[in-house]
Amino acid sequence: MSIKYPIIAVTGSSGAGTTTVKRSFEHIFRREKITAAVVEGDSMHKYDRAEMKKVVADAEARNEPAPTHFGPNANELAELESIFKTYGETGHGKRRFYLHNAEEAAPYGQEPGTFTPWENLPEHTDLLFYEGLHGAYVGDEADVAQHVDLAIGVVPVVNLEWIQKIHRDTAGRGYSVEAVTHTILRRMSDYVNYICPQFSRTHINFQRVPIVDTSNPFIARDIPTLDESMVVIRFRDWHGVDFPYLLTMIHDSFMSRPNCLVVPGGKMELAMQLVLSPIMLDLMEKKWKRSTK
Repeated sequence: MSIKYPIIAVTGSSGAGTTTVKRSFEHIFRREKITAAVVEGDSMHKYDRAEMKKVVADAEARNEPAPTHFGPNANELAELESIFKTYGETGHGKRRFYLHNAEEAAPYGQEPGTFTPWENLPEHTDLLFYEGLHGAYVGDEADVAQHVDLAIGVVPVVNLEWIQKIHRDTAGRGYSVEAVTHTILRRMSDYVNYICPQFSRTHINFQRVPIVDTSNPFIARDIPTLDESMVVIRFRDWHGVDFPYLLTMIHDSFMSRPNCLVVPGGKMELAMQLVLSPIMLDLMEKKWKRSTK
């Protein structure tokens, strides 16, 4: 961890709501004039899209477990730890981007599903911001979590996560429900072994819980909306958290445990702003005091 060059990591699978947290941080960065160096989790995948399809097909042809993006075999986790370590020590480092679609790929003259060349992180940044699958990862390959000053977990209950994935991949990517179900099953072991443990290391978790029936996510016609959900906010260390203030500012919120605040889904972004802003200001105050010594 670093006072002078702090690192923030938002961890959660695609569709879990990490984009909402990222947007909340962007508002805070803009309001407080904080310059962030951004590292995207997808850029740390080991294989590009074509390579990954081949690796999976080859493994399945041999009747062997195929690597998944949830697990260490398909990611450059030692490289991610190195980036975090270097930035925490020097404020410098490197990054690349994964080009998800034609729009992202066009400026680089590359094919979608490929990586850009490695480049230096921007100069004179205040902190590093990571959003991806492995911001709190600890394993034989790497200990990413030890370098993170603020780790945020974003995880809906699993049925909701599956509903969101099924709808996204069938509507936006043209996959069949059967194909998406196969992917969910193929990734289950890595999800249990490598993704879930990270949420015990995060400092704060945001978990969306639908209050409508999601018993069978494979036939759900609609994704539950924020207004059809509650959000459980769990603080690993709740000392210093001003819960009375949060309960006053967020109507219809309540405490379910001494370290768990429950808010209406429609108030999730407001809750994120109220929870994360003072933490960010504290990080920046410590950084500036250290920098002036």
